[in-house]
Amino acid sequence: MTFETLLIEDRGPVRLITINRPQVLNALSAAVVHDLSEAARAAGSDAADGKIRGVVLTGGGAKAFVAGADIAAMAGMSESEAREFARQGHALGDRLAALPIPVIAAVNGFALGGGCELALSCDFIYASEAARFGQPEVKLGVIPGFGGTQRLLRRVGLARALELCMSGAMIDAAEALRIGLVNRVCKPEELLPAAIKTCETIAQMGPQAVAAAKEVLHRGADLALQAANALEIEAFARLFTTGDQSEGMTAFLAKRAAAFTGRPGDQT
Repeated sequence: MTFETLLIEDRGPVRLITINRPQVLNALSAAVVHDLSEAARAAGSDAADGKIRGVVLTGGGAKAFVAGADIAAMAGMSESEAREFARQGHALGDRLAALPIPVIAAVNGFALGGGCELALSCDFIYASEAARFGQPEVKLGVIPGFGGTQRLLRRVGLARALELCMSGAMIDAAEALRIGLVNRVCKPEELLPAAIKTCETIAQMGPQAVAAAKEVLHRGADLALQAANALEIEAFARLFTTGDQSEGMTAFLAKRAAAFTGRPGDQT
């Protein structure tokens, strides 16, 4: 599996996807969006086959995760072209969010505009102390177009999302942690190991339970509490038809490590 703009490496159960355009600070061109979308599709297939149980997404080079969209390519877009570009960006974010495995953004430098939006599409964001975040689109006369307004709103709340999207301000990793934009701040050299370790930890859990937890949390976030609780009840009960539930509880009672597989064929 090779891509023009990405590097793909499997480290045990964890797939490391690196956006590899450091010469332009990993700017999100249409080619990068396409390659990321195809890489996410492949990750979904490999997750279903049990080949991987987590994804870490990062940027090549020390300066940037993704410094933004490719402004030179965007400058001459028509309304219809801009709409299609935004649709492609949203489709990529939705595909990452829909993966049944954890997706961690390891933000090593600038995550601005489309870069911040890409990170927001991931389940967790781990940041280097050198990371910087922002939605500076208003400085260009536009707004975030890859889900930034809505994912940021859901991550940090209305007031902070308004401030960031309307001012175009850039914040450092410590402030991003304080407002809940990121989950953890690491020393630069510890960023990738920390993200990979978290994926490895989750990989030891029941994969069908991990997938169910992710689905219920994502879907429930936009529902009233009663409806969201109903989702939880059904997902909880459905897991009792799986081999992983039987294995997990049997292993616990036998005081041994569980041997989860997560394959659909393990259902009983």
